[in-house]
Parts: sequence; C-alpha cells; structure tokens
Amino acid sequence: KSTEDMYKSHTKDPVAKYIVNNSLRLNDVQKSLINETMKLSYAVMLGSADSLQLLANMCKMIRAKKTLDIGMFTGYSALTIAQVLPPDGRVVTCDVSNQHEALAREHWRRAGVESRIDFRVGPAVNSLRRLLSDNAGEAGSYDFAFIDADKEGYADYYELCLRLVRPGGFIAFDNVLWGGAVLNEADQSSSTTALRQICQKLHADERVDVSILNSGDGVALAFVK
Repeated sequence: KSTEDMYKSHTKDPVAKYIVNNSLRLNDVQKSLINETMKLSYAVMLGSADSLQLLANMCKMIRAKKTLDIGMFTGYSALTIAQVLPPDGRVVTCDVSNQHEALAREHWRRAGVESRIDFRVGPAVNSLRRLLSDNAGEAGSYDFAFIDADKEGYADYYELCLRLVRPGGFIAFDNVLWGGAVLNEADQSSSTTALRQICQKLHADERVDVSILNSGDGVALAFVK
C-alpha cells in the first residue's frame, strides 16, 4: 500500500496528504498494526500516524523516559511512543477494555518494546488515581501524556495528568477538531461539547502553555509550567 493508503486521515485536504506523503515514516510493525486496525469497523478510533510521529519526535527532544497513554485501543500510540524511549523507558497505557490486547502485544513484541509498556485495564481515572496514591508516589514523575479516550472524560484525565506530568513535560489531546464538528454550534452532542470545553479550559489555564495544531483530527498541546 502507498503511504497515503496506510495513513488514516480525517481529512481529504490535499495539503494534509502532501504533508503526510513527505514526512511520515512507518516501520513494518507500525504498517502491520495500522493494516490490522483498519479491518475493524471502528478503525476511525485509530490516532493519526503523522500526529503521533510528531509527538514521538517531541518525546525524543525532551528525552522522555516515563509516559502515559490514555486510550490504548489497538496499541498503536503506545507502540509509537515506546519505540523512542530508552531501554528502561516506560509507557503506562490505559483502556477500559482489553479487547485488542492480544493484537497490541503481538506488535509490541515484534517491535521489541513490550517490556516498556505497562497495560492497565479498567477506567483510566482509576488507573491514574492509583498512580497518584501514596503507595505509588508517581506524582510529577512523567514526561508526557497522550489523551485519546472518551471525550467526555478529557477534563478529568487532564487534571489527573497535570498532577503526574512534571514541569517541562507536556500533555497532548487528540481529536480536538472532531472532523470540524466543534465549529458547528448546532452540534451539542456530549463528545463535541466536551472537546470545545477542553480547548476553552486549556486556553484559560495559566498552569500550562498551549498550542492547538491542525494535524490529523486536531491535537491540543499543554506544556506544563
């Protein structure tokens, strides 16, 4: 398949296609996992490969070692980030379901990064709270968090990740443009409303510096002060 075919895009914009065709680098394991995910009826849940490549590059830039992945799905985001971490790096990935764990682990294993990935099944809020518990004591010890789960939970995930990610680290939110639905005021669905609200919250939050990128389905970046 061509690079364009391998890339799951929310837009047919020729400029976006040009960017992908001239920047996206996928190894064989990533291509395989995308292919397998695309067979699913809800493959649209897969994060955009170019956005995740950018986030992986940013993790390399800040020498990230510990990261969070909220919303594992088929494990592509965890795979992409784990590949740029040092051998003793760690991705804690959370999902309410283990439906695709076998598919994810197969590809993590093939990429040689399975030992870096710690999968926590259950509501992500509970998993994050456990990391913040006195016993775990992991507050302020993470370099990066990627949030790509139920949109209604974004605000809660943000507050918890803000306690887990160190100053100088960053938090990324996927799908913040929601196929352009956030621009349609007639769309008051819970997901669209939650995405509008998280962008407004970030814009007003002095605890972070913020950028929103028109990459994939929109990525918001919150840099922890």
